[in-house]
Amino acid sequence: MKIGVLALQGDFEEHINMLRRVGVEAVEIRLASQLEAINGLIIPGGESTTIGKLSVEFGLMEPLRSFGHQKAIWGTCAGAIFLSKDARRTQPLLGLMDITVARNAFGRQVDSFEVDLLIPALDTVASSSRPYHAVFIRAPLIETVQGEAKVLSQLEDGRIVAAQQGRWLATSFHPELTSDERFHRYFVEMAK
Repeated sequence: MKIGVLALQGDFEEHINMLRRVGVEAVEIRLASQLEAINGLIIPGGESTTIGKLSVEFGLMEPLRSFGHQKAIWGTCAGAIFLSKDARRTQPLLGLMDITVARNAFGRQVDSFEVDLLIPALDTVASSSRPYHAVFIRAPLIETVQGEAKVLSQLEDGRIVAAQQGRWLATSFHPELTSDERFHRYFVEMAK
């Protein structure tokens, strides 16, 4: 099992470290040719417009879309925006997941927060169903989930912060910034 992390911009190194902690071979992905050797791909947090522009510049848009039609992709924070079909503004998007995402929906950097979430899907990779401690930094909001996409987690007020559609996963928060391995284990299972 080999999982790639798109390493154009953002916090890709933290995902690499977490994947290695869960016993998976992890590699940085910068070229389309590198996609052939991996079972799944994580698109990290960072700046979604920069990730999109660099993906266009490096000729990655179509290879990433093709990869996503065959294998698992997980977008965290900015990666969730890049994975979505609609970000309510003009910017390069993969347009794979049937979700609409609002950028920086929770405010600026100073408005970052942490909260415990109930995420029943994670019970499949853990022996306990304890809450998941989620870290939100300039986080997007998953405004709508359509088609075959389903909600995995919401805040207490009902705002959607995690969704899945088949082999595609989107989280508004940063699982790589915690010590909780459950989301990375969940994605590895999706990629098998």
